[in-house]
Parts: sequence; C-alpha cells; structure tokens
Amino acid sequence: MRKNVSGRCEDYLRAVYEIIEKKGYARVKDVSRELEVKPPTVVEMMRKLQNDGLVIYEKYGGITLTSRGKEIAEAVKRRHDTFKRFLEIILVPEDIALKDAHVLEHRLDPKTILQFTRFVDFITEATAEQPSIKRRPRIIRRWMEQFKRYCEEKDKEKS
Repeated sequence: MRKNVSGRCEDYLRAVYEIIEKKGYARVKDVSRELEVKPPTVVEMMRKLQNDGLVIYEKYGGITLTSRGKEIAEAVKRRHDTFKRFLEIILVPEDIALKDAHVLEHRLDPKTILQFTRFVDFITEATAEQPSIKRRPRIIRRWMEQFKRYCEEKDKEKS
C-alpha cells in the first residue's frame, strides 16, 4: 500500500480523508489548520498528489480523494487508529499516544503492523460484551486491571 507514497503524502491524504469524514468536504484552509502548515504548502502538496492521481484539487475550491487516494488514506487511518488504541491499552496518555501513533504508522514493517492490528482487535473483541465469548472477557479485564495497578505501583516507586 505504501509503495511510492511518502509518509508526508500519507499525512496529507489522511488529513483530507478525516476532514471529509467530519465536514463532508475539504478545502486548503482545512488541511492547513489540521496539519498546522501554511496554505501555500498545502497547495503545493495537493498539486503533487493530483499529479500522482491521488486527489482532485480545484484551485480556490475543494479537495477530493480519488479511489486510490481514498484507499491509501483509509489504510493510513487504520494503522494510526490501531497504534493509538494499542498505546491507550498500555495506558500511554492520550496526547502522547496520538503523537507516537503518528510516528509508528510510518515506520513499521507491514508484518509488524498486522500483528499489532491482530493484538488490538483481540483485546478489543475480548473485552467487548459478546455472549459467544464466555471466559475470555473476564480474563482480559483482570489482566488490564492488574497491568494498571502494576503501572501505578511503578509510578509511585519513581516518586
């Protein structure tokens, strides 16, 4: 999925995707705000992404994703959300989890990403109320509670 698309390009695609999901449309100023960059920087990237067939950009108008651009953006968002969720599971504060998920989404091998995804899905499914899973939710919840206590004890030892 990531072939020939830089991490920076992926960031822009994900930003456009998320803005469209929230507002129904995306404009340069929205992307500029989201990524904390100047509008001319966004325009330059939109032209590049348009040349690569990933977005349709209309000067002074909206930005839309092509089917390929949307496919890449969705994959990047899934990776980001997986890493953010994993970091939250291991009790990393949300603001740090958000930053670190961004780093991880661009750096890891696809096989590693797959295993992270499976682990997060396993934990998420196991802790959900599902009648088909009898004992597993209790065990996972207990494990999570014990891990939280363990972290709290280690934090106290540091103080």
